[in-house]
Amino acid sequence: MTIMLDEAPSATREHVSLPAGARLLSIDRLRGLVIIVMALDHVRDFFDADALRFDPTDLDRTYPALFLTRFVTHFCAPTFTFLAGVSAYLHGLSLEDRSERARFLWTRGLWLILLDIFVVSPVWTVGSGAIELGTLWAIGCGMIALSALVSLPTRAVLAIGAAILLLHNLFDGVHAAQLGEFAPLWNVLHEKGPLPFGLRGRVFYPVLPWIGVIALGYGLAPVFLWPHERRTRAFVALGLAFLAGFAALRFAGVYGDARLWLTYPEGARTALSFLNVSKYPPSLHYALVTLGVGLLLLPALERAGGVVGRVLATFGRVPLFAYVLHLYVILVAALIVALAKGVDLKGLESGGPPPENYGFGLVGAYVMWIVIMAAIYPACVWFAGVKRRRRDWWLSYL
Repeated sequence: MTIMLDEAPSATREHVSLPAGARLLSIDRLRGLVIIVMALDHVRDFFDADALRFDPTDLDRTYPALFLTRFVTHFCAPTFTFLAGVSAYLHGLSLEDRSERARFLWTRGLWLILLDIFVVSPVWTVGSGAIELGTLWAIGCGMIALSALVSLPTRAVLAIGAAILLLHNLFDGVHAAQLGEFAPLWNVLHEKGPLPFGLRGRVFYPVLPWIGVIALGYGLAPVFLWPHERRTRAFVALGLAFLAGFAALRFAGVYGDARLWLTYPEGARTALSFLNVSKYPPSLHYALVTLGVGLLLLPALERAGGVVGRVLATFGRVPLFAYVLHLYVILVAALIVALAKGVDLKGLESGGPPPENYGFGLVGAYVMWIVIMAAIYPACVWFAGVKRRRRDWWLSYL
């Protein structure tokens, strides 16, 4: 069908050709890859005791296999958020009225925030009642921000997203402790910290830079509708430009990340330091290296076929369903393993170190990751079929 997109009140309407019910396989496959790799990080959190003893990016305590396992999973949150912006734009093509697009975005954003608070947080806090605001919170806030920007041309939204990502590190020297009564607001916007209003829990994903990522995805979304060859060239050029920008800024060590890289006697440790970018909040260096790789993967995954392409597309068609499902399966599996091994969980509940017999180590975590993703795949196939057969309005929120 031919969809009319009104970019702005004074803009000429742009005709975008998109077959009815069509999906862009590159988006589904990249999102599916993100779900699978993200699950590795989450399984590691529950099955590798080292995850509870120290930060895998702490170069004084970590080791290459653990650090690289964590680094690879860094690509998930920004790619997921970027694709959420792309999908918001593409979904908006089917909504003629601008107010209808805005309403869809803010209601979906609010829905994701509520899911993070009431459905996802209990997994991470093991039912303690505390709230951890993470990925869904950040994407939800980004969608609410996009709902206020849909009246702008996509190039303006792109410029806003780029400006946020380029400039937000200017505020790295501003800390909540310096802001008095405004400290909780700063924790929400830019610095990981406690929840406002005396609520139990923490903001793990301060929203300002994540709004930049989702706006960047929304602004670049029209590229996904270009002809194949032109689209491929654009993604490769953008991906390489992002990675070149990362390398240049990282070598310079002047701006873009509060965590500078250091030279160590061991070359491998120096290399890890170079890659050791800041995620909380996501620095400019972090955004460039992760989104650069994601952009390069898009044309490669568009060509993926066979079993690999089918599996990735299945997970990518039901990302929210797979996200919530895999977290609860991981939690239940971890509790079963702990009970079977006779692990005393009282210390963990109080925030203490894990017992010596906790988990399976990093290799065991990889094994459990494969087992768990294989276990939830049939459910994802089923739900992908439901979404393909039906067009109920509420399915767009799942």
